[in-house]
Amino acid sequence: MKFELNAREFSRTELIRRLEACLNKTLGEVDVQNVFDKTKSNPKVTGIAGDVVEQSILGYPADNRQQPDLIVDGEKTELKTTGIRYSKKEKNRYEAKEPMSITAVSPDKIVLETFETSNFWHKLERMLLVYYLYASSETVTAAEYADFPIKGYEFFEFDPADREILKNDWTTVRDFIRHLQEEYENYKDEYPRISHELRDSLLYIDTAPKWPNYPRFRLKRSVVTSIVQKHFGQSLEQLPGKYSSPDDLERKCRELTSLYYMDTVEELADKLHVDGGLDSKSIGEQLIVRMFGGHVKKLQKVELFSKIGMTAKTIVLTKAGLRTEDMKLFRIDFDEIMDRSLSFEESSFYEYFADLQMLCIVFKEPEPNSAFKENMFWGFKRLSFDQEFIETNVRLVWEKIRDLIFTDSLEDVIDIDKDSGMPRINAKTGTVRSAPNFPKSSEGVVFVRGDSKDSTVKPEVVNGIRMYRQYIWVKGSYIAECLSKKEFL
Repeated sequence: MKFELNAREFSRTELIRRLEACLNKTLGEVDVQNVFDKTKSNPKVTGIAGDVVEQSILGYPADNRQQPDLIVDGEKTELKTTGIRYSKKEKNRYEAKEPMSITAVSPDKIVLETFETSNFWHKLERMLLVYYLYASSETVTAAEYADFPIKGYEFFEFDPADREILKNDWTTVRDFIRHLQEEYENYKDEYPRISHELRDSLLYIDTAPKWPNYPRFRLKRSVVTSIVQKHFGQSLEQLPGKYSSPDDLERKCRELTSLYYMDTVEELADKLHVDGGLDSKSIGEQLIVRMFGGHVKKLQKVELFSKIGMTAKTIVLTKAGLRTEDMKLFRIDFDEIMDRSLSFEESSFYEYFADLQMLCIVFKEPEPNSAFKENMFWGFKRLSFDQEFIETNVRLVWEKIRDLIFTDSLEDVIDIDKDSGMPRINAKTGTVRSAPNFPKSSEGVVFVRGDSKDSTVKPEVVNGIRMYRQYIWVKGSYIAECLSKKEFL
């Protein structure tokens, strides 16, 4: 592919010199070309951080060509200015602010490409990543980016294992588009399927936005977060073995099922050297990690599972059928919820449900009410949420929460005992039981429920109402129904 250059050749030494001089300075402080001036007439201009890095630090104008931006020591290199933020799950840890947009999907072009000749790989093969800290819990105007500091940079290349995963992901998208073009006369009418039907088949990438808007390839936020955290010193465990596609994971699950089928939790813990907690379902996640050859306790502490955003769930089968409890998913970010400019598709609600991949380890009770350690390993199932579920159940709750807040209809409802007609009291603390009128489990599959170790602690304040931390849950009956339709891996 021909690569045109307009004074964009740099030595790595020169780039390091320029970027080192900008560390911990704000984007406004390094903006010697007055790039932020354009925000005066256009407060919603996008890509302002990247424009500052390109024009004020590196000294060249921005463009939207489907080619790498720089030549560094003779090598084509893509510049990506990437927002990071402090993790809300782990103190003093950074995470990616959002997925990383790579290049347009371009259905008419991709069907003629190979991975090695694709615009997608040309953009990812060698990158210069510049990290700025999105130092706000709320959405800000473009002008306010001037206060965000530059925190780091790195010359980045994917290792061979990651490259193989990216190749398989890209090939899956290309082959699906080829299939649509070959099988349907009006194949363009089928393009909306690209953005959601391939979700379970892709490990590192997705495509967004949805049709009729032409989508772009993106690295999932979980992948970008893994890159960010490794750069800033957080190491994750590497698994033995090679996993380049969902098929590789499923093959390993079948192998593990064959090896450990019908072993009790207690027997598995002994064989895999897992200590303690045999009567708690939380041990299921440790058993999965050990089965795959890891040693950490959480799936998200394993690099592969962290990158693909896969979490672990422990499920128990009874003689009467499938039993599972309501599933707690994530804490509501009210700063985001109260951002009126945000669309549902841009929200953490949408991203969480769209990206979530659950690896369920399934056990079966030998007898009713058996101790958990006596349950027998039955196999693995993989679960995710489809687009219809997101567009109906999830969107409904997101809109209801926002409506309650924006119309000032949010209330703290006291829990009344039906028999006495008096307020119910928390026995341990003597406080009156109450909860905000967010969507309840009686109203739908997705609902809101508060959580706190102490009923006197209500750290969240919304519209002046004090409340527990609020979480999104999914009904256990729905999860059970979905799992009953899934085959074991």
